[in-house]
Amino acid sequence: MKWTKFTIQTTVEAEEIVGMVLDDHGISAIEIEDNVPVDDELQGGNFEELQPDLPEDEGLSRISFYMEEGQDYASLLEAISLDLENKREFCNMGSLKISVGETDEADWRDNWKEYFHSFTIDNILIKPTWEEISEEDSDKILIEIDPGVSFGTGKHETTQLCIRQLEKYLKAGDRVLDLGCGSGILSIAALKLGAMETSGTDIDPDCIQSTYDNMKLNHVSAGDGAFYCGNLVENTDMQNLLGRECYDIVAANILADIIIDMMPAIPDRIKPGGLFISSGIIDFKEDAIVKTIEKAGLEVLEINHQGEWVNVTARKPME
Repeated sequence: MKWTKFTIQTTVEAEEIVGMVLDDHGISAIEIEDNVPVDDELQGGNFEELQPDLPEDEGLSRISFYMEEGQDYASLLEAISLDLENKREFCNMGSLKISVGETDEADWRDNWKEYFHSFTIDNILIKPTWEEISEEDSDKILIEIDPGVSFGTGKHETTQLCIRQLEKYLKAGDRVLDLGCGSGILSIAALKLGAMETSGTDIDPDCIQSTYDNMKLNHVSAGDGAFYCGNLVENTDMQNLLGRECYDIVAANILADIIIDMMPAIPDRIKPGGLFISSGIIDFKEDAIVKTIEKAGLEVLEINHQGEWVNVTARKPME
């Protein structure tokens, strides 16, 4: 299906007003493009390590919406333009010029695929569903991933650090807990490496569905495990469902500040003698993570680096 894209040239100051005007005309789904850095407080944590290198913020904004191609939207655009012009008394609205473009639904869904190709991590082949297995990789452990809207193709350094630690430490029959499961790639890797059961959590329901979809794609089962949507620290029901001291390995490939926030709930999930494998840690947060892990009563076994990213693997002492 093809869509017509309408883009309004405006200002950051006017984004809320433009959104309200569009909503008044029945357009609730909009796309906002500006150069304003992510507000840490609004996002619930410090995300500066993942901030893109944006051009200087000049206060300009582009607000787009999509309508099905093939219809006449002249009267709608005229009404929107008139309403926007009437709002100029409230703030700097910018030029309010509306440009028209065209896109295909397949573009939204498939264009990112040109950046994701098969690759190996030691003896593990990770490949997208749309590529074939080469003869030279036919003897490798295969993980197929269709990440969709969730994070986790395995290409990122943080995921590779975690998978290598799973290769090193996981024993056949282990139970694994995947915190921030994303696409489910760590859980799938654990099962392919011999884990008996995996469970996991994520705050995004799309990630839970993506995990189950990718497990089905890889012909693996979570065993008696399950995946839950919610905040592990705040959700005591989830803590009870996951159980206490049930897991040989707990993996967390999430941002450093989120790991720090979650640490009060993590040791209770790990069996005595079990491991905590963490990554998603930018190098300048390494010391803070190590201190937090040690303060929680875990013994740091090793620290690994790949690029600017860090893995910390720790053990819960035997009682």
